[in-house]
Amino acid sequence: MSTHDYVTYEQWGRNFFAVAVTEERVAAAFAAIAGDEFEMGPMSQGPGGLARVTAKVKIREPHATRHIADTITFSIRIPLEIDLLVDLRLDKQRFTVDGEVALRATARAAEPLLLIIDVAKPRPTDISVHVSSKSIRGEIVRIIGGVDSEIRRFIAAHVAEQIDAPESQQAQIIDVAERLDEAWTGV
Repeated sequence: MSTHDYVTYEQWGRNFFAVAVTEERVAAAFAAIAGDEFEMGPMSQGPGGLARVTAKVKIREPHATRHIADTITFSIRIPLEIDLLVDLRLDKQRFTVDGEVALRATARAAEPLLLIIDVAKPRPTDISVHVSSKSIRGEIVRIIGGVDSEIRRFIAAHVAEQIDAPESQQAQIIDVAERLDEAWTGV
């Protein structure tokens, strides 16, 4: 006599996704892909490329929120701390930036037995930043130079490149059949 509660294959598949694709696993996967920090620049900016911009970006622990409906989607937030240096050749201005990248991802099923985390590339509007400087001159440079929007644009472009990177593309696909074969044979 069986003590199991049998379900349909469809329900089993929905249950599998709910158990396999958790907030913790998705956040951990993004942490592994994003790394701890990266540097941008120096990049020429402004009229005639007069300013040279360098940024050191520290990536903090990502947070994922799962939304279960017809599809399973995630809102992912990746906090950033940025040390920004704008070199105007005659003067250097340092800025401190706290920010966050907002990403969206969808868990998808594909043939033959693949679990795919499909990540949408961020737009500059998906990047929030709070920029501060230690001087009035720095604030003027920030406002006139459009530093906030440039930071958002550069970070969005960098994250989009990371999403397209081969190792990231590979990490977004889990071959369930391969994993089952490994587990079934005890390898």
